[in-house]
Amino acid sequence: MFVVATAGHVDHGKSTLVRALTGMEPDRWAEERRRGMTIDLGFAWTTLPSGGTVAFVDVPGHERFVPNMLAGVGPVPAALIVVAADEGWMPQSAEHLAALDALGVAYGLLAVTRADLADPGPATARARAEIAATSLGAVPAVAVSGLTGAGLPELRSALDRLAARVPAPAVDDPVRLWVDRSFTVRGSGTVVTGTLGGGRLRAGDELEVAGGDEPVRVRGLHSLGEARPEVTAVARVAVNLRGTPRDRLGRGDALLTPGRFHSTDLVDVRLAGDPAADLPATLTLHVGSAAVPVRVRPLGPDTVRLRLARPLPLLVGDRALLRDPGRHHVTGGVRVLDVAPPPLARRGAAAARAQVLAELDGRPDLAGELRRRRLVRAGTLLRMGVPVHTAPVAGDWLADPAHWQRLGEQVTEEVARYAREHPLEPGMPVDALRQRLALPDRVLVEALVRPPLRIHAGRVGTASVDALPEPVARAVQRVRAEYGDRPFRAPEADRLVDLGLGPREIGAAVRAGALLRLADNVVLLPDALDGAVRVLAGLPQPFTLSAARQALDTTRRVAVPLLELLDRRGATRRLPDDARIVVT
Repeated sequence: MFVVATAGHVDHGKSTLVRALTGMEPDRWAEERRRGMTIDLGFAWTTLPSGGTVAFVDVPGHERFVPNMLAGVGPVPAALIVVAADEGWMPQSAEHLAALDALGVAYGLLAVTRADLADPGPATARARAEIAATSLGAVPAVAVSGLTGAGLPELRSALDRLAARVPAPAVDDPVRLWVDRSFTVRGSGTVVTGTLGGGRLRAGDELEVAGGDEPVRVRGLHSLGEARPEVTAVARVAVNLRGTPRDRLGRGDALLTPGRFHSTDLVDVRLAGDPAADLPATLTLHVGSAAVPVRVRPLGPDTVRLRLARPLPLLVGDRALLRDPGRHHVTGGVRVLDVAPPPLARRGAAAARAQVLAELDGRPDLAGELRRRRLVRAGTLLRMGVPVHTAPVAGDWLADPAHWQRLGEQVTEEVARYAREHPLEPGMPVDALRQRLALPDRVLVEALVRPPLRIHAGRVGTASVDALPEPVARAVQRVRAEYGDRPFRAPEADRLVDLGLGPREIGAAVRAGALLRLADNVVLLPDALDGAVRVLAGLPQPFTLSAARQALDTTRRVAVPLLELLDRRGATRRLPDDARIVVT
């Protein structure tokens, strides 16, 4: 299906032309037919000579209904510009063309109507000159009469050629259906209509409403007046929603593929039109079928920040227009550069931001986004409209390669600094390192740790993380010298103090495997357990605590916790009479 929107001054015959081409009445309201003037959007379709179908979105031409016109034109890829031969170029012709130019519509056709009332030549020449200076460029022109039918076959052929020029839609894109109408059908419930510009819709699909939390389900689909199991872009479509109240959706809302769009109320854009410095503080942003008041903050000569009155599902690269409703003036088209811009809190931030935006062209750029954001989730970029074709560094996190390399170097520096400042701790806590590096997720720290660093018990240190500070190592060496030939004797508490082994030093030595802690202030050399098992295995089995103490040549202060530790490790087993056996 090929979808085209009409454009042109009021009473230049847009609806008459659509009626003559399709045999359908595009004016839906009785008041429109009574007054002979289109007030709201109308819809009709017909078959072209090639066998293809063209669907028309007929828009009002009166200046009071420009917002309605923009709601119809916003999602449509091509325009049929209508100018009357007997009146020529008029104010709303100019405003409608300015709107098409602002939206970047690049495909169009000129129909000069009422050719039976006046020579179409002058109107055609003026209109083509005006159109050529816009995004539409040079367009074919056809002189027609909706009354006599003259020129209609040529117009149909021209529409066929226009349809062939329009690029094929991206049918695998996520769905963003801007709603232009919402109504209730008895027995079916809520129905919304719109122009499907990309993707595909199927009966049974689950969608989400922009700005809403609850999903909605597609009960059925209609296109060109027929029920269909599936509709692919580009197409006019009516979507019957299951269990959705009518007042939940209206013009300007959007149905979305879940999880693929970022609703935002703050965007940075490039402006084409009036200079940024000359813009009023408040304007209306028209995008899709939505019209939202915005506050304007100029940043650079052609870049501004827009604060939207309500969030919209916008993507990098979206085209929209700004209009001053008070002056009935299109101030310019905008191209979305960033849908998640940084705050401008510090002095000079706006000027710095303008320099960044000056380098952006509105085309999604993965490398550029990574360079600017440094670290970002893949899903966040997808919801911004940036394709992701690189592997995450951890979880679903993507990183700018240069920034990731710097972080790896910084990890080594921070861990070394922490070791110097806390010599008795077994490494730097992972969360402390995360905060020092300003990382948003612990998994990033884990991914950055490389040999000779390692993570053990929630701390980051070297592979020799258990190496001891020099004073503690000397103290342990003195213990070994004094008690090496008496491995089951433990230094008394005052001797430990004399050696410089307080609670923190003992803890460090135990973690390093240089000492074995049996109880508070009761420590042995680390090979004492294996030696004790060998000695105890030589005793008649079972053996008592007293026999063990004598065989080990130690005190009850050591023997009791030593045997309990051997029990816990399964080297010995305690019997009901408190005797023990060595487990072989």
